[in-house]
Amino acid sequence: MERLRDAFSGGGSDRGVALFVDGPNVLRDEFDVDLDDVLEAAREEGRLVVARLYLDEHATPGLIQAGEARGYDVRVTSGDVDVKLAVDATELVLSEHVDLLAVASRDTDFKPVLEKASANGVETLAIAPGEHGRSDALRNAADDALVLETPEE
Repeated sequence: MERLRDAFSGGGSDRGVALFVDGPNVLRDEFDVDLDDVLEAAREEGRLVVARLYLDEHATPGLIQAGEARGYDVRVTSGDVDVKLAVDATELVLSEHVDLLAVASRDTDFKPVLEKASANGVETLAIAPGEHGRSDALRNAADDALVLETPEE
């Protein structure tokens, strides 16, 4: 995976980073995203304090194990993954101290989460699973944006 940044601000610092990954929208065959690359992108921004991978009830046991093996706190929900992720991310931003909220998704449903985080003094990063999976709404709502790309073959 090659990481392409739209902007860069202070990577490698000791700021606390909370990573939330929208599994159904990021882990698709057409994007070929590696969970390790998403973690690495967040770690380049600072000290990873939360790494959550949200999956729906159709997730395979192998995918759940792969997420856990890489250090993710895997959350499987029978309801809407977007709602659970949005509520959890907003709750974390309001109740715990994190310096940066990173959301890996292509779903514009998370725009209000990024806006709420920014309004509460938390920097935000939108991680897109590929150039054609990038959401301009998320990119514009975030302080920073990153696109994970697979190299041309």
